[in-house]
Amino acid sequence: ELMATAGLTHGGFYRHFASKAELMAEAAACGVAKTKSLMDGVDTADFISHYLSREHRDDRSGGCTLAALSGDAARQPDAIKATFATGLENMLADLLAAEGTRNEEELRHARARTIDTVAHALGALVLSRACPDDSPLADEILQTCRTAILESREAQMTTG
Repeated sequence: ELMATAGLTHGGFYRHFASKAELMAEAAACGVAKTKSLMDGVDTADFISHYLSREHRDDRSGGCTLAALSGDAARQPDAIKATFATGLENMLADLLAAEGTRNEEELRHARARTIDTVAHALGALVLSRACPDDSPLADEILQTCRTAILESREAQMTTG
């Protein structure tokens, strides 16, 4: 259908990929790279503020690929899961780099905190998107989780 809409035959499209899984992995890698490019130079607080905004939630076609397709990726071959894992690792690395360098123990704690932050934010975005866009609950999920994440991170940063 996609190729027909573009005025092309499906044969020309499939010659570029060895399998449908390869096509899916390539499409996922492209989406993850787009998400990563949006994070360049952004600190964690700014990332969370944008990620858990109504604007990002409502931008399903241009928003985070991990939030949009993680549920589907979980049922795909390992090559596609590996693409998502790489994207997640890159996201974690960017957020950790924005916090600055530290010793091994601090890095381990910061990574755990960052995994918690990303998982919490991703879950909040998915839940909010599952509600009607104009529902009070959809906005409440974003606001509640954004506040909780930012307050938790601030408390963790000030206590060590």
